[in-house]
Amino acid sequence: MTYIISEIGINHNGDMDLAKYLIQKSADADCNAVKFQKRTIELVYSKEELDRPRESPWGETNRQQKEGLEFDISQHKELQDYSQDLGLDYIISCWDLNSLSEVESILDVKYHKIASAMACDKEFLHALNGSGKKVVLSVGMCSNSEIEKTVDQIENLEHILCCTSTYPTKREEVNLAHITTLKEKYPQYKIGFSNHYNGHAACLGATALGAECIEFHITKDRAMYGSDQPASIQNAASLVSGIRGIKIMLGNGEKVVFEGEKSIADKLRKVNSWS
Repeated sequence: MTYIISEIGINHNGDMDLAKYLIQKSADADCNAVKFQKRTIELVYSKEELDRPRESPWGETNRQQKEGLEFDISQHKELQDYSQDLGLDYIISCWDLNSLSEVESILDVKYHKIASAMACDKEFLHALNGSGKKVVLSVGMCSNSEIEKTVDQIENLEHILCCTSTYPTKREEVNLAHITTLKEKYPQYKIGFSNHYNGHAACLGATALGAECIEFHITKDRAMYGSDQPASIQNAASLVSGIRGIKIMLGNGEKVVFEGEKSIADKLRKVNSWS
């Protein structure tokens, strides 16, 4: 079965009720997991960056915007419990060592997800190894040599996700064929796709190419505030239904004559078989 991750990310806009709404929608759509992000603002961004002007619903600086989008660890615990009660795995992308330490101390995540932006952070990767948890890696923004070096550093890697880190991704930049390349190069891992395209086609195409994990951003409304909203999916149920359907239609690759074909063959063939 294709493992489907509904990334809520920061599309909750700091609103617990909206986060729970998106978790419920993910469960209703038959996803396997929800994913959030965790940052320690002062460690991820410089003071200069945080002090830059930026208008948002929370104020007029980058700091106010980043703080408005960030859940604390107690809120993540509440959301994890809510998700697990609905049968969903809870996954987090940590963006710094402090966040990783908090998550490991308080939560029980199914996987640690390495965001593309963290793929080359050797210290962070080694800290992940210490957690003993299985790892999902997205390779957006990474060259081939960077992917090789990152994979070599991770002890508990299970999934590698083909990814392009543009929001939304243009059709000519999706590069679904990279799934096949990764499958050939890393047969020991499960290869999947992390979507930033603003429609269903990329995820469906990835499934047809044999992706074993599909991750997509979910939103209530793509017109809402937020940098990830335009690259997100509103009708998750329709997308997941399509993914599950294509997985069934792929079959096992062996040619068989199905029962329903036999009566058709009797009716249409003048010669039934080779003798």
